[in-house]
Amino acid sequence: MSPKWFEQEIVSGGTQPAEVPAKAERSTMIIGTVAWLALFVALGMWRPWSLVFVFGLAVSIMLHELGHFWTARRSGMKATQFFLGFGSRVWSTHRNGVEYGLRAIPLGGFVKIIGMTNVDEVPAEDEAYTYRQGSYARRMWVITAGSVMHGIIAIVLVTSVYAVAGDLQEAGRVTVFGVEADSPADLAGLEPHDVVVAVADTPVATSDEFRTLLAATEPGTLIDLTVQRGGETVHLKATLVQNPSIEGEAKGYLGVRSSSMERVPMSFGSALIEGPKDLFVGLGDTAVAIAKIMNPVNVYGHLTGSNTDPSTKPGTIVGATSISADVGEYDGWAGMLLFLAGINLSVGVLNMFPLMPLDGGHAAIATYERLRSRRGRRYYADINKLMPVAAVCIAIIAFMFLTGLYLDILKN
Repeated sequence: MSPKWFEQEIVSGGTQPAEVPAKAERSTMIIGTVAWLALFVALGMWRPWSLVFVFGLAVSIMLHELGHFWTARRSGMKATQFFLGFGSRVWSTHRNGVEYGLRAIPLGGFVKIIGMTNVDEVPAEDEAYTYRQGSYARRMWVITAGSVMHGIIAIVLVTSVYAVAGDLQEAGRVTVFGVEADSPADLAGLEPHDVVVAVADTPVATSDEFRTLLAATEPGTLIDLTVQRGGETVHLKATLVQNPSIEGEAKGYLGVRSSSMERVPMSFGSALIEGPKDLFVGLGDTAVAIAKIMNPVNVYGHLTGSNTDPSTKPGTIVGATSISADVGEYDGWAGMLLFLAGINLSVGVLNMFPLMPLDGGHAAIATYERLRSRRGRRYYADINKLMPVAAVCIAIIAFMFLTGLYLDILKN
């Protein structure tokens, strides 16, 4: 990896080659198309709700890039590429000086705006249309447009769900929506949609009460379960085992996924108020959660097994895709759309962290240049001098991604 490649492709977001290929290579087109189709077919056959999630995520990515593209064009900047995915071209088409297309690696997307930094080589006649020549206000408008788009997506999704399906509230009953294969619950005959009324003659009305009661019971204990199924009362017996995710402490485990939350309808006017309000509260919570996840101590704890707090566990699209299946099975379209809203909110916040090559890193550079400019003289930051900082940022992002991928695949 040459320093020049690092400057152009990572820090500057990629450069437009001198001669843009008319189309992708035939072999890459075939392999890439098959890979994308195989991904969607596999998800559709394995977990249909995961397919819905991935499709929704792809739409969100495209809208993120559309935010950058539209604001750049409105600001007089020249955008030359609009792609979904990274790596080699699978296919592309040219319209009015812009190349639109699909690339081989389905891990995001990008819009190429010329002249993002001083290391970008741009023809003299195009210099006036570069990002770096834009005013501070226009550069901030363009670079924050992606995260703003994620916020808009989240607001639309949450408000729509609240208006159509309602908000989740405690229902006063514990409903099973998933049973782990070969678990005590499976062997006892528990089924999805069963309502657990009591455990060992102790009534339970919330999922917290249910989980607390199970965890407080010694592994190996035979318990009576009182269940409502289709209007009938059913009595089952299950022998608890040790919770596989907890070491060094005896915790009973049944092997079910349950919830006591149900949706309560609300008016459209209430949805317009409650939806954005909940997202505003979630905005601060998301920023705090990301800070916790990026804490090296927490990451080390998850790698060694000493940290079992899911709120501090780094994750990737692999883990989110797996979770999405459970969300869809439990709460259907309403849950899936709210899950996508949460992902959009998280991505929007993370994207504005002041780390290169995230949008927040470019926003930080634009702000630094604004503060250093004096009496009408524009200051331009030398990206070459920021290479060590950028390299550290890239290393942090890569480490978090690889750690999250490891935890999602091997320790999920």
